[in-house]
Amino acid sequence: MRGSIAKLFVGSLIAFAPLLASSNASAGIEACGNIDVSAQANCELVVEGGCAARCTPVSVQAACSAELYVKCSGECNASATVDCSAQCEADCSAQCTVKPATFECSASCQARCDGKCDAYCAADADSAACRAKCSATCGGECDASCSATKPEADCNAKCEASCSGSCSAEANFKCQVDCQSSGFAQCTVETQGGCEAQCQKPDGALFCDGSYVDARDQLKECMDYLEGVLKIDVTGYASADASCSGNSCEAEAEAGISCSAAPARTSPWNLGALGGVALGLGLLVARRRRRG
Repeated sequence: MRGSIAKLFVGSLIAFAPLLASSNASAGIEACGNIDVSAQANCELVVEGGCAARCTPVSVQAACSAELYVKCSGECNASATVDCSAQCEADCSAQCTVKPATFECSASCQARCDGKCDAYCAADADSAACRAKCSATCGGECDASCSATKPEADCNAKCEASCSGSCSAEANFKCQVDCQSSGFAQCTVETQGGCEAQCQKPDGALFCDGSYVDARDQLKECMDYLEGVLKIDVTGYASADASCSGNSCEAEAEAGISCSAAPARTSPWNLGALGGVALGLGLLVARRRRRG
């Protein structure tokens, strides 16, 4: 009987292990509000004076565009044209074959798409706002198209995904820019206020290349994504090199900079739940022994 219970205990731990692992897994770019952040971006967690002054209508444009892109994607769903895909894949293949191992799907997609944005928004009365909306469309389409393409994929696969993303984005430029424009002014006011409020918190506010990153309650997950996936060193962020006590972390490498570590969102099957299962089974074993 004891052997059966022990097996049940171990089996339960094994069964719940994937749930525990998934709860601790790093979040994706959605933790950063889906804002487009390049691997070369300069990101900074601002926790001291002057933070609120950075919360300007211009600095929140990228965050608003990322949010509105998602809302508009339902109605802006045009497909890539055959001509765009054919021309793009020919150009992409020529670039990829030079260094196929280092050719990155999403980066090539975004670069190509951003170039199209520059041309599309050049004559717009508010070219900066147009550029933000257009770039958010590029980021969303490129991420969606390239997310399933592995780094070790061949040039044909990488270029097919890269061009699918950039050409789909280009097909939806007008729809996305028009759709986002209807809610852009209100979003700018609200996000600027959210930025200023975030500056008042111990965590501080995150900025990449001057743009506010609206991570909201996923600030830690966002910075973990930037550092772990994009390999961006976030200035002022206490991560692996920090000494922590409770919810407070202080980075040794950043003298005078400290931040409160925001609790990561976990699934219901977190350490507490797993510990509860283990405790319950442990009590069952003890009762069996007393009865024996």
